Amino acid sequence: MLERLTWRKLEYVIGLCLALAALFVYILTLCPTVSFIDSGELATVAYTLGIAHPTGYPLFSLVGWVFAHLPLGFRVIYQLNLMAAFFCSAGVFVFFRFLVFLLSQVLKRESKNLVDNSMNISLNGFLQIFIPAIFGTLVLAFSETYWSQAVSIEVYPLHIFLLTTILFLFTRAITITSNHGDQKLGQNEERRYWLSFAFVLGLSFTNHMTTILLAPGFLYLFFTTFGFNARAWRQLQGLVLPFILGLSVYFYLPLRASTHPLLNWGNPVDFEHFMWHFSGKVYRVWIFSSTESAAKQMKYFFDTLPDEFAYFPLLVCLPGLWSLWKNHRKVFMFTLLLFLGCLLYSINYDIHDIDSYFLLAYITVAIWSAIGLRYLVSVIENQTVVRGFAIASLASILFLVGYNFKQVDESKNYLVEEYTRDMFKSIAPNGIIISYQWDYFVSAAYYFQLVEHHRPDVIVIDKELLRRSWYYQQLQTRYPWLIAQSKKELDAFLTDLGKFERNLPYNPNLIEYHYNNLIHSIIEKNISSRPVYVTQELEAQYTVGYSRLPSGLAFRLYSDSLMHEIPKPNFSFHPPPQKNTYTDGIKALYAQAYTNNAIYANLLGKNGDAFTYVSVALEIEPDLREAIYLKDKLTHLK
Repeated sequence: MLERLTWRKLEYVIGLCLALAALFVYILTLCPTVSFIDSGELATVAYTLGIAHPTGYPLFSLVGWVFAHLPLGFRVIYQLNLMAAFFCSAGVFVFFRFLVFLLSQVLKRESKNLVDNSMNISLNGFLQIFIPAIFGTLVLAFSETYWSQAVSIEVYPLHIFLLTTILFLFTRAITITSNHGDQKLGQNEERRYWLSFAFVLGLSFTNHMTTILLAPGFLYLFFTTFGFNARAWRQLQGLVLPFILGLSVYFYLPLRASTHPLLNWGNPVDFEHFMWHFSGKVYRVWIFSSTESAAKQMKYFFDTLPDEFAYFPLLVCLPGLWSLWKNHRKVFMFTLLLFLGCLLYSINYDIHDIDSYFLLAYITVAIWSAIGLRYLVSVIENQTVVRGFAIASLASILFLVGYNFKQVDESKNYLVEEYTRDMFKSIAPNGIIISYQWDYFVSAAYYFQLVEHHRPDVIVIDKELLRRSWYYQQLQTRYPWLIAQSKKELDAFLTDLGKFERNLPYNPNLIEYHYNNLIHSIIEKNISSRPVYVTQELEAQYTVGYSRLPSGLAFRLYSDSLMHEIPKPNFSFHPPPQKNTYTDGIKALYAQAYTNNAIYANLLGKNGDAFTYVSVALEIEPDLREAIYLKDKLTHLK
């Protein structure tokens, strides 16, 4: 059968099968609703054609709008989660083609006699090229971080697809150039690949700026191929126009900002605000912040690397690296620079959700594992042993899938939706809530209010975004009366904040003073006509002069010190199947909310209710000391 299949047909058939298999598993584990962190915000941006947090992600926003409005009949958030699965599976297809090309054309020395002149593949060719390519592709597809990007909306699935496409186009272009030697550039196939590479590279920057992490490896391979000469610079000059054409998608930001969309992060309507947004100015404080942070992130990377790939593929990488060092020093340096360029940048970004920034390093590990399996298969002389080893290597993928399945599976994860709806249940009609629970509530609230129109009467204010001048333009678009009421305090705050944002001399104490006054003004100007709430984490300094009484997951503010009746907590909490930072965080918030309600019920003399609430709190968090103490006290009273 192999003799009847041309190389290209087999490559496409297997690549498509791998992509469809991955897509099936991704859909099987797909999150049915909003997930943690930026999921709600990004879904809202995609559906309403808004502007997302820096660096804006204009390509994602435009592509997301198309997916969100496809007539598939699904819930909007589910369609956008499907988009994630689609692009990750498309990345699987492209990565397989990249590996086949790498193993057969780039590593040409070992590829002789594996294909005949008609491009028909032999059994040895199948074992030494296609089996390792399949292995490396599946290693990447079912690694924990790659797979986790496929189950809910994020910018990284499109980023993955673009990264693998760029790798494929660049290696093809550089290989064709190498094969031409000193011949004149401009031949059709070569020119087509270089221009396509430059255009897709520009597009990729409009989706995620970490595309720059390709630079060390790409520049090394480019200049070692062309040399530092006039020919190299002419080639680079020829790539500028298609690159700029791809990068021009960034014009979306100022054009869309000028129409005041409902979600208009950064308001990049002019050049100054565009550059702030485009450069991610607000996040610079977390980049290269300290050697301690870098050491912590480095330790995290290597501590989690074995679990990322379920161990075996890492072992296969070692002969792959040895093979490259021995026979293909240029490819060794290229892949090593891809790995180190990603790792050394990412460890210097002090954020807790760092895993997705390691994606290029994980892609490189998958490349090494494919080359390693190729090397092992090629040095074994007994064909029976070769076939058995190849089959066993592919079977190990089943272990990888099983190893990561439980941690990645989001198919029953309604935790963020339940939490957001429970928070809304905690708020009376037309209420105002001040919070900075972005990962669990504020981001998701954008989606439920602006896309599904759930509780649009509630005014959700992000306490930390109140520190940014652009946020008031967004509030002005949605709640002009809110801004008008506190205009005096806002003008005073913005005057001093503007100095900070423009790197002019400023007084941090004065900024904080005006900021505090502004929050107090928002509460004071509304509390007589609207119920005002804060979430648990809001510091006491911002609510001085008001009493906080439990109201479900939040606290309602009162201007008196009376004992008011509070609503009974009516939560939809279900214990999450996974255990990670985010699920632990929501569990802690639910447990604390039950405890807060128990404490106040005890003060009201409703000890039966208090005992019920604190018992539930301890079911969620058995080690919550406050709840343990209160339950002991109530038990003695009984």
